Amino acid sequence: MSKNGLTIVYTGKGKGKTTAALGIALRATGYKKKIGMIQFIKGSWHYGEMESSKRLEPEFEMVAIGKGFVGIIDDKNPKEDHQKIAKEAIKISNEKIQSGKYDIIILDEVNYAVNLNLISLTDVLDLIKSKPQNVDLVLTGNYAKEEVIEAADLVTEMKEIKHPFQKGIKAKEGIDF
Repeated sequence: MSKNGLTIVYTGKGKGKTTAALGIALRATGYKKKIGMIQFIKGSWHYGEMESSKRLEPEFEMVAIGKGFVGIIDDKNPKEDHQKIAKEAIKISNEKIQSGKYDIIILDEVNYAVNLNLISLTDVLDLIKSKPQNVDLVLTGNYAKEEVIEAADLVTEMKEIKHPFQKGIKAKEGIDF
């Protein structure tokens, strides 16, 4: 069994990035590992993992700090507000990574936050470089930068083949959110 922490990236335009990260959390709680998840984007919306994550406590802790998806649907927040919150999420992420309390840290939608220029690529690379050797770090979100991919130990790209939205089927509770 390896004691070295991995950097794992789930990216791509297909569904399943956050779900894959939550799968790691579910598996790890079975071993009584401590997991911290910081959500960079989704925070202001209600979605299933907000409730289900409470069932994995005390091993699993989720911090939903974002103000919702940027520039879509009903987002009326100025970009500066999203940037301020994303910078706060970086600070919280760094504190949790360095705290010694967690075996796994999940940075949900962090790649998307970089792509939207809410945070810098350097901020994310610094988190990867500074993580203690025993901590596993999981980064999700589409548009992962090449530098993040290079720094990672495992990268999976989710590729959309078919999606119900293409038939006009709206997002489904329990499946999409």
